[in-house]
Formats: sequence, structure tokens, C-alpha cells
Amino acid sequence: MANVGADKKQLLEKYAGLLVNYCLEVKTNDKVYITSTNLAEPLLTEVAKEVYKAGGIPVFNMEIKGLQKAMLEYAGEEQLAWVNPMKKYVMENFDCFLSIRAPFSKGDDDFEASDVGRFKIYQKAQQEINRIYFDRIGNGSMRRCLCQYPTQAGADDAEMSLAEYEKFVFGACNLFEENPVEKWLEVRKTQQVYVDYLSNADVMQYKGPNIDITFSVKGRKWMNSDGRANMPSGEVFSAPIEDSVNGWAYFSYPTIYAGKDVRGIRLEVKNGEVVKWQAEQGQDVLDKVFAIEGARHWGEVAIGTNYNIQRTTRNILFDEKIGGSIHMAVGQSYKQCGGKNESTVHWDMITDMKNGGEIIADGVKIYENGRFLI
Repeated sequence: MANVGADKKQLLEKYAGLLVNYCLEVKTNDKVYITSTNLAEPLLTEVAKEVYKAGGIPVFNMEIKGLQKAMLEYAGEEQLAWVNPMKKYVMENFDCFLSIRAPFSKGDDDFEASDVGRFKIYQKAQQEINRIYFDRIGNGSMRRCLCQYPTQAGADDAEMSLAEYEKFVFGACNLFEENPVEKWLEVRKTQQVYVDYLSNADVMQYKGPNIDITFSVKGRKWMNSDGRANMPSGEVFSAPIEDSVNGWAYFSYPTIYAGKDVRGIRLEVKNGEVVKWQAEQGQDVLDKVFAIEGARHWGEVAIGTNYNIQRTTRNILFDEKIGGSIHMAVGQSYKQCGGKNESTVHWDMITDMKNGGEIIADGVKIYENGRFLI
């Protein structure tokens, strides 16, 4: 893989072009809401250029270091329950939403001082905006993309140097290719075969050393995640029939919720509801999450297909795409799949399928040891 080095400006130009023209398909007069931190300034400048060139109108929201921590620590109940009318307007009216993650140092937005009650007040206040957001991406009236700008915090989470992490992020997005769009179109074509098959399935089973769980996807739509809604991507996903999920799962890969590490999650599920949960690390986080409305029900079932990503980085944008893994999300369903569960939570949990894992659809084995057989 090529080095970043002196080519970084060119890579960022390709990144911006990919985000604006492939992922979001910005058109004349499109209003584009872009949120990030000032650490992503080099990419934000290139994105603004591309939006203007496409005829769109970029509007930026810059996140402030430590703001969330300050809000949850010092705000009163009325302040926590306040709904930002500007954000609501954006979610109701803008054509495109681009979220560029560019995190500050670890710990800047932790909120240890906030108890469960205060956190729930804030989460409940966001329900209407979240509903609008999911409705609009579900019906296609707002195009969205989530991506990553490599910062030292991200590198630290991934246990890489910043130079190594830049290479990882840009490589995962195919930016070292002469034409990244062509590569993502190849991903789209390959995954469409899986989606077409799965969309006709009813009862599915994830089975292996880490999991034995069944669910129905009858009538639900499978999505081909080909780099438009997430960059990078490489997964196919759907929403299970809400009361059909039964069995148990041990999620072998570590994950994060609200900045907290959670490892070794084991869940037992009965008729679509998580009835027992435990974690080797982060039990308090599980307890907090499963106290939130809708979080004990399932919103997503998915299969990771990006074999260029083969290690965790403590970043779900990359980790859930690991080739040879599956993930399931508790909480909010994707409405474009036909899902009906609603929650302020959408938490992806991942397990490895490369050593003995199988996926069975209507009695037919379609996946084994981390690879599709169809």
C-alpha cells in the first residue's frame, strides 16, 4: 500500500470527491449539512470546494471539545430536555447530511459524573429528531454519509501511529486506487448477489462457536452497503422481525458505547427481547443501555464483507465491516429495511465467524468460515 506523506493533499481531494459525488451525489441547490470538529479542517475545505462545484450549499456544524461532557455534568433537567430547533430544521429540510468523525483526545467527552437518570433525560429529548432522521434516510428524502478523518485519538484507539492510521483509513476507502469509485462499484456488484438471495429468505440462523441465534427476515429488505451511506463500507444488512429473534450470542470483538469499552458481551434472547446480559468488561454500560426504551429489542442483523479490514480499531465504522464477521444491533431499526423497533440506541455488536461459523437460510447453508457460498 502506498504511503500518505506528500500525497496527503491529493488523497484528501480524492476523498472529498468520493464523499460528495459518489456517496451523497450532491446536485444543484442541494443543502448539505456537514458536521465534524476543527481537526478535520483540511478535509472540510476540500469538501466545501466539491459541494460548491456540484452546485450545492454547504452548511457546517463544528463540534467543540468537551462540550458533551460539560452539558451532561452541569446542565439542569430543563436544559438536558431542550430540543435544538436549528438541528430539527436541518433534519426536516436538508437534502444531504455528512458526518465526518474527527475525534479529540480520549476522555474529552466522557461523562462519569452523569447518572443514569440524567442520561435518560437527554436521550429522551432527542427522540423526535432521531425519528425524523431515521424516517428521512428510510424514505430516501435525505442522503447521508458517515466517514472518518484520521486524528491522533483515532490512532490511539486503534493502537497505531498516526501515520499508520492514516494509511489504514485511506486504504479502507480505496483512496490509493487510481479511481476509487470503480472499486466501490465492484463492491456494489458483488454484494448485490448476496442481497438478492437474502431478500427471498425467511428463517435464518447464525451458528458457530460464538453464536446460535435464529430470526426471521420474511418480507424485510436487505441493503447493499456499498460505500454510499458509510465510507468505508462492505456489509449487507437488514432488520429482523421484531419478536422472532431467539437464542444466544457471544460477541467476541470488543466494542464501545458512549466512549466506554465493553468486552465479552453475552446475550440471551427470547421472542425478540434480551432477557439476560453480561459482559467481561463494562457490565455497568450494559445495565445503563438496557434501561433505555427499545434497547432490549433488535434493530439490525448484518454480515461484514470488507476483507481489507481484518482487525478492530475501537471504531464501529470500520469494525462492523470486518470480513468474516457478523454483527447485530440492539435498539433502533433501519426503517428502509422494514424494521419497526424505535429507540435512541443503535448499538452494533460483532462476533467472528471465520472459525466454524455458519449462516443457514431456510435450511440451506449459504456461508461458512467467514465466506459466502452463493
